[in-house]
Amino acid sequence: MSKISSMMNVAQRSMQNSQMGLQTVSHNIANKSTKGYSRQRVDFVNNAAQGFGKTRVGMGARPGKIERINNPYLEKQLEKTQTDVGYSTSKAETLARVEQIYNEQINKGLNHFMGEFFNSFRELSNNPESLATRTLVKESADFLTKDFNRVDKQMKNIQRDVDFQIATHVEEINQITKEIADLNEKVQRVTIEGGPANDERDRRDELVKQLSEKVNINYAEGDSGLLTITAGNSAVLVSGYSHRDLFVSPTGEKGDKGEGNFDIFYKATEEGTPVNVTTQLNGGKLGGLLEVRDKSINEILHRVDNMAYTLAKEVNKAHVQGFDRYNKQGQGFFENVQEAKGAAGKIRLNMNLKTDVGLIATAATQNAPGDNRIANIISNIQYKNSMENGASTLDDYYNSTVGKLGIMAKRANNDLVSQEGIQKQLSNIRESISGVNLDEETSKMIEYQKSFDASARLIRTADEMLDTVLNLKRL
Repeated sequence: MSKISSMMNVAQRSMQNSQMGLQTVSHNIANKSTKGYSRQRVDFVNNAAQGFGKTRVGMGARPGKIERINNPYLEKQLEKTQTDVGYSTSKAETLARVEQIYNEQINKGLNHFMGEFFNSFRELSNNPESLATRTLVKESADFLTKDFNRVDKQMKNIQRDVDFQIATHVEEINQITKEIADLNEKVQRVTIEGGPANDERDRRDELVKQLSEKVNINYAEGDSGLLTITAGNSAVLVSGYSHRDLFVSPTGEKGDKGEGNFDIFYKATEEGTPVNVTTQLNGGKLGGLLEVRDKSINEILHRVDNMAYTLAKEVNKAHVQGFDRYNKQGQGFFENVQEAKGAAGKIRLNMNLKTDVGLIATAATQNAPGDNRIANIISNIQYKNSMENGASTLDDYYNSTVGKLGIMAKRANNDLVSQEGIQKQLSNIRESISGVNLDEETSKMIEYQKSFDASARLIRTADEMLDTVLNLKRL
Protein backbone atom coordinates (compact mmCIF):
# COMPACT_ATOMS: atom_id res chain seq x y z
CA MET A 1 0.00 0.00 0.00
CA SER A 2 2.74 2.45 0.95
CA LYS A 3 4.58 1.77 -2.31
CA ILE A 4 1.43 2.44 -4.33
CA SER A 5 0.86 5.66 -2.38
CA SER A 6 4.50 6.62 -2.98
CA MET A 7 4.08 5.96 -6.72
CA MET A 8 1.02 8.24 -6.77
CA ASN A 9 2.97 11.00 -5.00
CA VAL A 10 5.80 10.74 -7.54
CA ALA A 11 3.32 10.93 -10.40
CA GLN A 12 1.59 13.92 -8.79
CA ARG A 13 4.89 15.77 -8.44
CA SER A 14 5.73 14.89 -12.03
CA MET A 15 2.47 16.48 -13.15
CA GLN A 16 3.31 19.58 -11.16
CA ASN A 17 6.76 19.65 -12.75
CA SER A 18 5.20 19.47 -16.22
CA GLN A 19 2.82 22.26 -15.32
CA MET A 20 5.74 24.44 -14.19
CA GLY A 21 7.62 23.63 -17.38
CA LEU A 22 4.59 24.55 -19.50
CA GLN A 23 4.16 27.78 -17.55
CA THR A 24 7.80 28.70 -18.23
CA VAL A 25 7.42 27.84 -21.93
CA SER A 26 4.33 30.04 -22.19
CA HIS A 27 6.22 32.86 -20.45
CA ASN A 28 9.03 32.55 -23.00
CA ILE A 29 6.64 32.59 -25.94
CA ALA A 30 4.80 35.63 -24.57
CA ASN A 31 8.13 37.50 -24.30
CA LYS A 32 9.44 36.57 -27.74
CA SER A 33 9.51 40.24 -28.79
CA THR A 34 10.38 41.76 -25.41
CA LYS A 35 13.64 43.68 -25.77
CA GLY A 36 16.37 42.39 -23.48
CA TYR A 37 14.42 39.29 -22.39
CA SER A 38 16.44 36.15 -21.64
CA ARG A 39 14.66 32.84 -22.15
CA GLN A 40 14.11 30.74 -19.05
CA ARG A 41 14.42 27.06 -18.31
CA VAL A 42 13.27 24.98 -15.34
CA ASP A 43 16.17 23.16 -13.74
CA PHE A 44 14.84 19.84 -12.36
CA VAL A 45 16.75 17.85 -9.72
CA ASN A 46 16.28 14.34 -8.30
CA ASN A 47 14.38 13.83 -5.06
CA ALA A 48 16.19 11.87 -2.41
CA ALA A 49 15.66 8.15 -2.87
CA GLN A 50 13.97 6.11 -0.14
CA GLY A 51 15.24 2.79 1.18
CA PHE A 52 13.13 -0.36 1.24
CA GLY A 53 15.34 -2.88 2.94
CA LYS A 54 18.48 -3.24 0.85
CA THR A 55 16.84 -1.45 -2.07
CA ARG A 56 16.70 2.29 -2.67
CA VAL A 57 13.83 3.51 -4.81
CA GLY A 58 13.86 6.83 -6.61
CA MET A 59 11.23 9.37 -5.63
CA GLY A 60 11.01 11.36 -8.86
CA ALA A 61 12.11 14.93 -9.46
CA ARG A 62 11.44 18.40 -8.20
CA PRO A 63 12.13 21.86 -9.65
CA GLY A 64 15.46 23.22 -8.46
CA LYS A 65 15.21 26.75 -9.89
CA ILE A 66 14.02 28.62 -12.94
CA GLU A 67 17.21 29.72 -14.66
CA ARG A 68 17.56 32.48 -17.23
CA ILE A 69 19.89 31.64 -20.10
CA ASN A 70 22.26 34.58 -20.04
CA ASN A 71 25.95 35.33 -20.61
CA PRO A 72 27.07 38.17 -18.26
CA TYR A 73 30.33 38.70 -20.17
CA LEU A 74 28.43 39.14 -23.44
CA GLU A 75 26.04 41.57 -21.76
CA LYS A 76 29.06 43.60 -20.61
CA GLN A 77 30.39 43.69 -24.17
CA LEU A 78 27.02 44.83 -25.48
CA GLU A 79 26.89 47.59 -22.89
CA LYS A 80 30.31 48.89 -23.93
CA THR A 81 29.32 48.71 -27.59
CA GLN A 82 26.18 50.72 -26.84
CA THR A 83 28.40 53.50 -25.48
CA ASP A 84 30.47 53.55 -28.67
CA VAL A 85 27.39 53.46 -30.92
CA GLY A 86 25.76 56.32 -28.99
CA TYR A 87 28.93 58.41 -29.24
CA SER A 88 29.33 57.81 -32.98
CA THR A 89 25.63 58.40 -33.66
CA SER A 90 25.65 61.83 -32.01
CA LYS A 91 28.81 62.88 -33.84
CA ALA A 92 27.64 61.65 -37.25
CA GLU A 93 24.16 63.18 -36.99
CA THR A 94 25.37 66.57 -35.75
CA LEU A 95 28.26 66.86 -38.20
CA ALA A 96 25.85 66.01 -41.04
CA ARG A 97 23.86 69.11 -40.05
CA VAL A 98 27.02 71.21 -40.03
CA GLU A 99 27.91 69.92 -43.50
CA GLN A 100 24.59 71.20 -44.85
CA ILE A 101 25.61 74.75 -43.92
CA TYR A 102 28.45 74.49 -46.45
CA ASN A 103 26.51 72.58 -49.10
CA GLU A 104 26.93 74.78 -52.19
CA GLN A 105 25.43 72.21 -54.54
CA ILE A 106 21.92 73.25 -53.48
CA ASN A 107 22.27 76.95 -52.62
CA LYS A 108 24.86 79.67 -53.05
CA GLY A 109 27.41 79.52 -50.28
CA LEU A 110 30.20 81.51 -48.74
CA ASN A 111 32.75 80.60 -51.42
CA HIS A 112 30.35 81.69 -54.17
CA PHE A 113 29.61 85.05 -52.55
CA MET A 114 33.30 85.65 -51.90
CA GLY A 115 34.04 85.02 -55.58
CA GLU A 116 31.25 87.39 -56.65
CA PHE A 117 32.61 90.08 -54.31
CA PHE A 118 36.11 90.03 -55.81
CA ASN A 119 34.71 89.73 -59.36
CA SER A 120 32.63 92.87 -58.77
CA PHE A 121 35.84 94.80 -57.98
CA ARG A 122 37.37 93.46 -61.19
CA GLU A 123 34.41 94.82 -63.11
CA LEU A 124 34.73 98.12 -61.25
CA SER A 125 38.40 98.35 -62.25
CA ASN A 126 37.27 98.25 -65.88
CA ASN A 127 34.90 101.20 -65.36
CA PRO A 128 35.76 103.02 -62.09
CA GLU A 129 33.25 105.82 -62.62
CA SER A 130 30.21 103.62 -63.25
CA LEU A 131 27.57 103.99 -60.54
CA ALA A 132 25.94 100.76 -61.69
CA THR A 133 29.16 98.81 -61.17
CA ARG A 134 29.70 100.50 -57.78
CA THR A 135 26.19 99.41 -56.84
CA LEU A 136 27.13 95.87 -57.87
CA VAL A 137 30.15 96.07 -55.55
CA LYS A 138 27.93 97.24 -52.71
CA GLU A 139 25.38 94.47 -53.28
CA SER A 140 27.98 91.73 -53.56
CA ALA A 141 29.72 92.96 -50.39
CA ASP A 142 26.38 93.06 -48.56
CA PHE A 143 25.56 89.51 -49.68
CA LEU A 144 29.01 88.34 -48.57
CA THR A 145 28.71 89.83 -45.07
CA LYS A 146 25.20 88.39 -44.69
CA ASP A 147 26.45 84.95 -45.66
CA PHE A 148 29.24 85.17 -43.09
CA ASN A 149 26.53 86.12 -40.58
CA ARG A 150 24.37 83.20 -41.78
CA VAL A 151 27.13 80.65 -41.32
CA ASP A 152 27.92 81.99 -37.85
CA LYS A 153 24.24 82.02 -36.84
CA GLN A 154 23.47 78.54 -38.14
CA MET A 155 26.54 77.04 -36.48
CA LYS A 156 25.61 78.62 -33.16
CA ASN A 157 22.01 77.49 -33.61
CA ILE A 158 23.28 73.93 -33.92
CA GLN A 159 25.24 74.43 -30.70
CA ARG A 160 22.10 75.66 -28.95
CA ASP A 161 20.16 72.69 -30.28
CA VAL A 162 22.92 70.41 -28.99
CA ASP A 163 22.43 72.03 -25.58
CA PHE A 164 18.74 71.15 -25.77
CA GLN A 165 19.59 67.56 -26.70
CA ILE A 166 22.05 67.37 -23.79
CA ALA A 167 19.36 68.57 -21.37
CA THR A 168 16.91 65.99 -22.78
CA HIS A 169 19.41 63.15 -22.45
CA VAL A 170 20.23 64.18 -18.88
CA GLU A 171 16.53 64.04 -17.99
CA GLU A 172 16.24 60.60 -19.57
CA ILE A 173 19.33 59.45 -17.66
CA ASN A 174 17.69 60.54 -14.41
CA GLN A 175 14.53 58.58 -15.25
CA ILE A 176 16.55 55.46 -16.11
CA THR A 177 18.63 55.58 -12.92
CA LYS A 178 15.48 56.00 -10.82
CA GLU A 179 13.97 52.86 -12.35
CA ILE A 180 17.24 50.94 -11.87
CA ALA A 181 17.25 51.90 -8.17
CA ASP A 182 13.66 50.64 -7.88
CA LEU A 183 14.63 47.39 -9.62
CA ASN A 184 17.57 47.01 -7.22
CA GLU A 185 15.07 46.87 -4.38
CA LYS A 186 12.87 44.34 -6.20
CA VAL A 187 15.84 42.13 -7.11
CA GLN A 188 17.07 42.03 -3.53
CA ARG A 189 13.60 41.37 -2.11
CA VAL A 190 12.96 38.47 -4.52
CA THR A 191 16.46 37.10 -3.91
CA ILE A 192 15.96 37.14 -0.14
CA GLU A 193 12.69 35.25 -0.61
CA GLY A 194 14.62 32.58 -2.49
CA GLY A 195 13.66 33.47 -6.06
CA PRO A 196 16.00 34.18 -9.00
CA ALA A 197 14.42 37.57 -9.96
CA ASN A 198 14.91 36.71 -13.62
CA ASP A 199 12.51 39.22 -15.15
CA GLU A 200 13.70 42.02 -12.89
CA ARG A 201 17.32 41.33 -13.84
CA ASP A 202 16.46 41.29 -17.54
CA ARG A 203 14.77 44.66 -17.28
CA ARG A 204 17.65 46.07 -15.25
CA ASP A 205 20.22 44.82 -17.77
CA GLU A 206 18.23 46.43 -20.58
CA LEU A 207 18.12 49.74 -18.71
CA VAL A 208 21.88 49.58 -18.14
CA LYS A 209 22.34 49.22 -21.91
CA GLN A 210 20.05 52.20 -22.52
CA LEU A 211 21.99 54.20 -19.94
CA SER A 212 25.36 53.28 -21.44
CA GLU A 213 24.12 54.43 -24.85
CA LYS A 214 23.67 57.91 -23.40
CA VAL A 215 26.78 58.23 -21.22
CA ASN A 216 29.95 56.32 -20.32
CA ILE A 217 29.37 54.36 -17.10
CA ASN A 218 31.00 51.81 -14.82
CA TYR A 219 28.87 49.39 -12.85
CA ALA A 220 29.22 46.42 -10.52
CA GLU A 221 26.80 44.06 -8.79
CA GLY A 222 27.26 43.26 -5.12
CA ASP A 223 26.69 39.91 -3.40
CA SER A 224 23.18 40.96 -2.44
CA GLY A 225 22.25 41.64 -6.06
CA LEU A 226 22.38 45.43 -5.80
CA LEU A 227 23.85 47.32 -8.75
CA THR A 228 26.08 50.38 -8.30
CA ILE A 229 26.49 52.66 -11.31
CA THR A 230 28.98 55.51 -11.76
CA ALA A 231 28.99 57.96 -14.66
CA GLY A 232 32.44 59.17 -15.64
CA ASN A 233 34.89 58.86 -12.76
CA SER A 234 32.98 60.15 -9.76
CA ALA A 235 29.24 60.68 -10.37
CA VAL A 236 27.58 57.80 -8.49
CA LEU A 237 24.16 57.68 -10.14
CA VAL A 238 22.84 54.51 -8.47
CA SER A 239 23.81 53.02 -5.14
CA GLY A 240 21.52 50.41 -3.68
CA TYR A 241 17.97 51.74 -3.45
CA SER A 242 18.99 55.37 -3.97
CA HIS A 243 19.85 57.38 -7.07
CA ARG A 244 21.33 60.81 -7.73
CA ASP A 245 20.33 63.12 -10.56
CA LEU A 246 22.48 64.99 -13.03
CA PHE A 247 21.45 68.50 -14.07
CA VAL A 248 22.55 71.09 -16.62
CA SER A 249 23.23 74.79 -16.29
CA PRO A 250 24.60 77.48 -18.65
CA THR A 251 28.11 78.58 -17.73
CA GLY A 252 30.69 81.06 -18.93
CA GLU A 253 33.28 80.53 -21.62
CA LYS A 254 35.94 78.06 -20.59
CA GLY A 255 38.48 76.27 -22.76
CA ASP A 256 36.73 75.10 -25.92
CA LYS A 257 33.26 75.66 -24.48
CA GLY A 258 31.44 78.79 -25.61
CA GLU A 259 29.69 81.40 -23.49
CA GLY A 260 26.29 80.25 -22.20
CA ASN A 261 26.53 76.64 -23.35
CA PHE A 262 25.47 73.98 -20.86
CA ASP A 263 27.73 72.19 -18.44
CA ILE A 264 26.61 69.04 -16.59
CA PHE A 265 26.65 68.95 -12.80
CA TYR A 266 26.28 66.30 -10.11
CA LYS A 267 25.55 66.53 -6.39
CA ALA A 268 26.62 63.64 -4.15
CA THR A 269 24.10 64.70 -1.48
CA GLU A 270 21.02 66.91 -1.44
CA GLU A 271 22.88 69.63 0.46
CA GLY A 272 26.21 69.08 -1.27
CA THR A 273 28.03 71.47 -3.58
CA PRO A 274 27.38 70.79 -7.28
CA VAL A 275 30.41 69.31 -9.06
CA ASN A 276 31.01 69.99 -12.74
CA VAL A 277 31.44 66.54 -14.33
CA THR A 278 31.20 67.61 -17.99
CA THR A 279 34.77 66.64 -18.86
CA GLN A 280 34.26 63.17 -17.34
CA LEU A 281 31.32 62.39 -19.63
CA ASN A 282 33.24 61.58 -22.78
CA GLY A 283 31.26 58.59 -24.05
CA GLY A 284 27.78 57.76 -25.27
CA LYS A 285 25.46 60.29 -26.88
CA LEU A 286 26.36 62.93 -24.29
CA GLY A 287 30.06 62.53 -25.02
CA GLY A 288 29.49 62.75 -28.77
CA LEU A 289 27.35 65.88 -28.46
CA LEU A 290 29.86 67.60 -26.18
CA GLU A 291 32.72 66.69 -28.52
CA VAL A 292 30.99 68.18 -31.57
CA ARG A 293 29.67 71.24 -29.74
CA ASP A 294 32.91 72.25 -28.04
CA LYS A 295 35.57 71.03 -30.44
CA SER A 296 34.35 70.30 -33.97
CA ILE A 297 31.91 73.20 -34.39
CA ASN A 298 34.14 75.67 -32.56
CA GLU A 299 37.10 74.67 -34.71
CA ILE A 300 35.11 75.39 -37.88
CA LEU A 301 33.73 78.62 -36.39
CA HIS A 302 37.26 79.70 -35.53
CA ARG A 303 38.34 79.20 -39.14
CA VAL A 304 35.32 81.12 -40.48
CA ASP A 305 36.08 83.95 -38.05
CA ASN A 306 39.66 84.04 -39.28
CA MET A 307 38.44 84.28 -42.87
CA ALA A 308 36.03 87.13 -42.08
CA TYR A 309 38.66 89.01 -40.06
CA THR A 310 41.43 88.62 -42.64
CA LEU A 311 39.13 89.54 -45.51
CA ALA A 312 37.92 92.68 -43.74
CA LYS A 313 41.40 93.66 -42.60
CA GLU A 314 42.97 93.27 -46.05
CA VAL A 315 40.15 95.05 -47.89
CA ASN A 316 40.02 97.88 -45.34
CA LYS A 317 43.80 98.27 -45.48
CA ALA A 318 43.69 98.78 -49.25
CA HIS A 319 40.48 100.82 -49.30
CA VAL A 320 41.62 103.50 -46.84
CA GLN A 321 44.68 104.13 -49.02
CA GLY A 322 42.53 105.06 -52.00
CA PHE A 323 40.27 107.94 -52.97
CA ASP A 324 36.55 107.88 -53.66
CA ARG A 325 34.48 109.51 -56.40
CA TYR A 326 34.56 112.78 -54.43
CA ASN A 327 38.40 112.81 -54.24
CA LYS A 328 38.26 112.09 -50.51
CA GLN A 329 40.35 109.57 -48.60
CA GLY A 330 38.68 106.15 -48.53
CA GLN A 331 36.93 104.90 -45.39
CA GLY A 332 37.01 101.42 -43.92
CA PHE A 333 35.05 99.20 -46.31
CA PHE A 334 33.85 96.82 -43.56
CA GLU A 335 33.01 97.66 -39.95
CA ASN A 336 32.57 95.85 -36.62
CA VAL A 337 35.68 93.72 -37.15
CA GLN A 338 38.20 94.57 -34.43
CA GLU A 339 39.47 91.04 -33.75
CA ALA A 340 39.20 87.57 -35.24
CA LYS A 341 37.02 86.18 -32.44
CA GLY A 342 33.36 86.47 -33.48
CA ALA A 343 34.25 88.29 -36.72
CA ALA A 344 31.93 86.17 -38.90
CA GLY A 345 28.92 87.15 -36.84
CA LYS A 346 29.84 90.84 -36.57
CA ILE A 347 31.15 91.77 -40.02
CA ARG A 348 29.07 94.50 -41.76
CA LEU A 349 29.41 96.69 -44.79
CA ASN A 350 30.22 100.30 -43.86
CA MET A 351 26.82 102.04 -43.63
CA ASN A 352 28.19 105.17 -45.33
CA LEU A 353 29.20 103.16 -48.39
CA LYS A 354 25.90 101.34 -48.30
CA THR A 355 24.09 104.70 -48.45
CA ASP A 356 26.39 106.32 -51.03
CA VAL A 357 28.29 104.09 -53.46
CA GLY A 358 30.30 107.13 -54.56
CA LEU A 359 32.32 106.66 -51.35
CA ILE A 360 33.81 103.41 -52.69
CA ALA A 361 37.48 104.15 -53.35
CA THR A 362 39.03 102.96 -56.63
CA ALA A 363 41.82 105.50 -57.30
CA ALA A 364 45.29 105.58 -55.78
CA THR A 365 45.58 109.37 -56.24
CA GLN A 366 43.24 112.33 -56.13
CA ASN A 367 41.69 113.87 -59.22
CA ALA A 368 42.21 110.70 -61.29
CA PRO A 369 38.76 109.66 -62.54
CA GLY A 370 39.99 106.62 -64.48
CA ASP A 371 42.43 105.40 -61.83
CA ASN A 372 41.62 101.79 -60.93
CA ARG A 373 44.68 100.75 -58.97
CA ILE A 374 42.93 100.37 -55.58
CA ALA A 375 40.13 98.35 -57.20
CA ASN A 376 42.77 96.07 -58.71
CA ILE A 377 44.55 95.69 -55.38
CA ILE A 378 41.30 94.70 -53.66
CA SER A 379 40.33 92.23 -56.40
CA ASN A 380 43.76 90.58 -56.14
CA ILE A 381 43.32 89.97 -52.39
CA GLN A 382 41.47 86.81 -53.45
CA TYR A 383 44.80 85.37 -54.65
CA LYS A 384 47.01 86.84 -51.95
CA ASN A 385 48.59 84.44 -49.43
CA SER A 386 47.01 86.16 -46.47
CA MET A 387 45.92 83.13 -44.42
CA GLU A 388 47.88 80.84 -42.09
CA ASN A 389 50.87 83.17 -41.87
CA GLY A 390 51.12 83.60 -45.62
CA ALA A 391 50.74 79.91 -46.44
CA SER A 392 47.40 80.02 -48.27
CA THR A 393 44.87 82.26 -50.00
CA LEU A 394 41.32 82.89 -48.84
CA ASP A 395 40.03 80.37 -51.39
CA ASP A 396 42.56 77.74 -50.31
CA TYR A 397 41.73 78.32 -46.66
CA TYR A 398 37.99 78.01 -47.31
CA ASN A 399 38.47 74.81 -49.31
CA SER A 400 40.65 73.33 -46.58
CA THR A 401 37.96 74.23 -44.01
CA VAL A 402 35.30 72.43 -46.05
CA GLY A 403 37.69 69.52 -46.54
CA LYS A 404 38.40 69.31 -42.82
CA LEU A 405 34.68 69.29 -42.08
CA GLY A 406 34.13 66.58 -44.70
CA ILE A 407 36.88 64.44 -43.16
CA MET A 408 35.34 64.86 -39.70
CA ALA A 409 31.90 63.83 -40.96
CA LYS A 410 33.20 60.89 -43.01
CA ARG A 411 35.26 59.61 -40.10
CA ALA A 412 32.23 59.85 -37.80
CA ASN A 413 30.08 57.98 -40.34
CA ASN A 414 32.72 55.28 -40.78
CA ASP A 415 33.01 54.87 -37.02
CA LEU A 416 29.22 54.61 -36.76
CA VAL A 417 29.01 51.93 -39.46
CA SER A 418 31.84 50.00 -37.80
CA GLN A 419 30.33 50.20 -34.30
CA GLU A 420 26.86 49.30 -35.56
CA GLY A 421 28.36 46.25 -37.27
CA ILE A 422 29.99 45.12 -34.01
CA GLN A 423 26.76 45.78 -32.11
CA LYS A 424 24.71 43.77 -34.62
CA GLN A 425 27.15 40.88 -34.43
CA LEU A 426 27.05 40.81 -30.62
CA SER A 427 23.26 41.16 -30.64
CA ASN A 428 22.99 38.16 -32.96
CA ILE A 429 25.24 36.13 -30.66
CA ARG A 430 23.12 37.14 -27.68
CA GLU A 431 19.94 36.22 -29.55
CA SER A 432 21.36 32.78 -30.32
CA ILE A 433 22.13 32.25 -26.63
CA SER A 434 19.38 34.10 -24.76
CA GLY A 435 16.69 34.70 -27.39
CA VAL A 436 13.42 32.77 -27.62
CA ASN A 437 13.25 30.22 -30.46
CA LEU A 438 9.61 29.38 -31.17
CA ASP A 439 10.46 26.01 -32.70
CA GLU A 440 12.43 25.05 -29.60
CA GLU A 441 9.66 26.27 -27.29
CA THR A 442 7.07 24.31 -29.27
CA SER A 443 9.20 21.18 -28.92
CA LYS A 444 9.47 21.77 -25.17
CA MET A 445 5.72 22.34 -24.94
CA ILE A 446 5.00 18.98 -26.59
CA GLU A 447 7.57 17.30 -24.33
CA TYR A 448 5.96 18.70 -21.16
CA GLN A 449 2.48 17.90 -22.46
CA LYS A 450 3.37 14.24 -23.08
CA SER A 451 5.10 14.09 -19.70
CA PHE A 452 1.94 15.44 -18.07
CA ASP A 453 -0.20 12.84 -19.87
CA ALA A 454 2.17 10.05 -18.89
CA SER A 455 2.12 11.18 -15.25
CA ALA A 456 -1.69 11.26 -15.30
CA ARG A 457 -1.75 7.69 -16.67
CA LEU A 458 0.65 6.65 -13.95
CA ILE A 459 -1.77 8.00 -11.32
CA ARG A 460 -4.62 6.14 -13.04
CA THR A 461 -2.58 2.93 -13.01
CA ALA A 462 -1.69 3.38 -9.33
CA ASP A 463 -5.37 3.98 -8.57
CA GLU A 464 -6.33 0.75 -10.36
CA MET A 465 -3.65 -1.11 -8.45
CA LEU A 466 -5.00 0.29 -5.19
CA ASP A 467 -8.52 -0.84 -6.12
CA THR A 468 -7.20 -4.33 -6.83
CA VAL A 469 -5.51 -4.52 -3.43
CA LEU A 470 -8.66 -3.29 -1.67
CA ASN A 471 -10.79 -5.81 -3.55
CA LEU A 472 -8.44 -8.62 -2.44
CA LYS A 473 -9.06 -7.68 1.18
CA ARG A 474 -12.80 -7.89 0.64
CA LEU A 475 -12.57 -11.49 -0.68
